Amino acid sequence: MTSPPLPSDFVAEQAIHRDIAVIDVGSNSVRLVHFRVEGRSLWPIFNEKVMAGLGRGVHDTGKLHPEGREIALRALKRFQRLLDAKGVSDRHVVATAAVRNASDGPDFIEAVAERTGLTVRVLSGEDEARLSAAGVGAGIPDAQGLMGDLGGSSLELTVMNDGLSGRGVSTALGPQEMLGDGAMDEPTLIASIDAVLGATGQLTGQGGAFYAVGGAWRALGQLAFARFGYPLNVVHEFSLNARQTDELVRLATQLSPASLRGTPGVSSRRVATLPYAALLLRRIMQLGQFKRLVFSAFGVREGVLASGLPPALLAQDPLIAGAEAMALPNAPTPDFGRALARWLVPAFGALETAFSAARDRVLHEAATRLTDLGARHHPDHRADLARDSVLYAPFAGVTHAERVYLAAAIHYRYAGKRGVLEDNPIFHLISEDQHNLAQMLGLSLRLGAKLSGRSPALLDRYALSVDANVIRLEVDESVRDLYVERSVSLLDQLAAAVGRTGEVVYVTGRGAAAR
Repeated sequence: MTSPPLPSDFVAEQAIHRDIAVIDVGSNSVRLVHFRVEGRSLWPIFNEKVMAGLGRGVHDTGKLHPEGREIALRALKRFQRLLDAKGVSDRHVVATAAVRNASDGPDFIEAVAERTGLTVRVLSGEDEARLSAAGVGAGIPDAQGLMGDLGGSSLELTVMNDGLSGRGVSTALGPQEMLGDGAMDEPTLIASIDAVLGATGQLTGQGGAFYAVGGAWRALGQLAFARFGYPLNVVHEFSLNARQTDELVRLATQLSPASLRGTPGVSSRRVATLPYAALLLRRIMQLGQFKRLVFSAFGVREGVLASGLPPALLAQDPLIAGAEAMALPNAPTPDFGRALARWLVPAFGALETAFSAARDRVLHEAATRLTDLGARHHPDHRADLARDSVLYAPFAGVTHAERVYLAAAIHYRYAGKRGVLEDNPIFHLISEDQHNLAQMLGLSLRLGAKLSGRSPALLDRYALSVDANVIRLEVDESVRDLYVERSVSLLDQLAAAVGRTGEVVYVTGRGAAAR
């Protein structure tokens, strides 16, 4: 994974936040997401969905489903009242294929305005494809391949190039359009799917990764968690290779409705269309010769939000921004994380990389921002709570292996013992070498915080370096009396974790005066 530029002014940016609401009126559901935008970080702080089924029957009648229409109007009224009470005035309401295609769509928009005062923007197919891709790019900045956003009535396909969207098209491959109220005739569906996909020209010469967006495909991700015994139940950036994807499709098309309904995380409302969503996914993977399937929790709603943010802000790294936004309220010294990141550079520059030099730099910057994440927790539970917060936080721009590496580092920042993680299958998602480096990172965070009392000025009086046999700590004579027994034991613990010996060297004139 390549990385956007590292931020230089996160503290100033993160101090200012904006509350923005995005309401998505889709063919299946009506959803409100209240985001808090803190710098580059897009935090969903309230998320509510109503399964209205607005698009049921549009293919046959040309009109919105009458019952779904009323459910949607009631949901939108509720959302309007909630946003009024919260004082969220920055609101973006978009409607997609069902409203776009229905003859009574304009009447519905007018009814929404009369009942709620909300102004609904009906997205064209091209707009929907572009905004869905912008959402994927906001959540996976190095996305390379093809994005597919499957709704109830349509499928949007957009080429992705390093997180930026290329040409996008909208197709009528949503389950409500393809299935109607009939049963799934697989040979006929395959022929229809292939004809539509072929006409788009989007799958020609693709390869790489296919980025799956939408509730039906997220439900497939939940099925994979349950059936494959995958330990980290986080849909965003969950990835399968082509063989695993084919096995997932086989499961989804062969399991009984009762088995699908009993799968944790799979809504009963999704069961009827899940086999079709799986079949469509198989044809896309095969025709596009994709090597990987990557699930994205970011889509059109995040795209609507991101499209209104300054480009310079979006160019910053989302993981570092998310880490700072998450930890800043707990940080006794808000600028300590950035000082700690600089302090670690010489030591880790001499070691092998966990992922790549660029990705390790981003992960170290994020880890240092999170170094005080557990500051307000009870000491007996800090390690567990901080570690699990990192594992399941709605971070963008981080793969599952990187997320586990970061969580392990935060665990070791608060607890030096390794046995707890070795017994946890989540931490088998990283290699032994990556685990060793995560342990060193966490123990280095711990040592830096202890030596300096979280003071950047004092931290500057120490230097940490690594060679083949030794972890060396330089201590300026001006702070000799701060290097006491607890610091000695932490250095020894850090050295032992990576099979080296700890060594202390006293020097004169290191760093700025800190007396």
